[in-house]
Amino acid sequence: MTTATLTIDLHAIAANWHMLNRMSQSQTGAVVKADAYGLGIDRVAPALAQAGARQFFVAIAKEGVALRRVLGPGPAINVFAGHMPGDAEKIKSAQLTPMINSVDQLIGHVETLPGHPFGLQLNSGMNRLGMDPAEWAALRDIALSQNPKLIISHLACADEPDHKMNAAQLNSFREMTAGLKIPLSLGATGGILLGTDYHFDLTRPGVGLYGGLPFADAQPVVTLDLPVVQIREVPAGGSVGYACGWIAPRPSRIATVSGGYADGLIRAMGNGATMTHNGKKVPVVGRVSMDLITVDITALPDTPTHLQLLGDHQTVDTVAGFAGTIGYEILTSLGARYDRDYLA
Repeated sequence: MTTATLTIDLHAIAANWHMLNRMSQSQTGAVVKADAYGLGIDRVAPALAQAGARQFFVAIAKEGVALRRVLGPGPAINVFAGHMPGDAEKIKSAQLTPMINSVDQLIGHVETLPGHPFGLQLNSGMNRLGMDPAEWAALRDIALSQNPKLIISHLACADEPDHKMNAAQLNSFREMTAGLKIPLSLGATGGILLGTDYHFDLTRPGVGLYGGLPFADAQPVVTLDLPVVQIREVPAGGSVGYACGWIAPRPSRIATVSGGYADGLIRAMGNGATMTHNGKKVPVVGRVSMDLITVDITALPDTPTHLQLLGDHQTVDTVAGFAGTIGYEILTSLGARYDRDYLA
């Protein structure tokens, strides 16, 4: 086969949810935005629901509609972007719960969908989405009179446990929600790992479910095996790839594998990345192109039919390090051309 195989372990996703749930000391939801971080909500979301998740989070209403088709009635589906203009029918028909981010969103929601459930998002210091403390103080009584189902905020630096921003946001969130009897949520994966002070009534793990940092104890979820299309002998001084991106320092065996930036294997990876064969690492040489990557397999004693980029020996965060990015980007960039094999 000339198509790479992306294997997604649904058992591992469920196991990661259970581990984070045991840490949470509260209800544990699941973030499945961006098509379950690129791994497919049609397979991932039911596995999480079977594991016990009853609160799901997506980025936009369109994602919520797709998720409702998968999950059916029952689980709550919360929308981080809130109630945007034109979303009323999607929110109503799919029974979504928008996280209201501003006065304008609250007015629009109450006017177009009176009585429909909603939540509130507060800005505790990240300065991205949510109501600022002053805005919340002015709106609080009006918003509470409409019976919000959940109040959330989001941590900016939870993957850095010692960062002073964590405690500052915790204090801000506590001040803005003091005395309320409404369910509260602050911690995603990193927030769960910060400890029980950050858990409140509901945690919202995302990247940790899929094997990414900062959840270092996560079970690996994705394996990516790239088929070798051709192997050639390159003499010392011979060049490989666009712009003669690598010059062989010695006679070398070069494997060209099927995969490239059209498959989400971003071009910045290039020289310095490694793949593995039976646990032995071999270097990527030359530039990553649209459909092909070249790898120096001179050190291998045998001739591989596949090389592995992601798996037991290299995590999404390892690969992200090759490209100077983060595991989130690697996961959500994984392309549509792969043969996807789900372990269920």
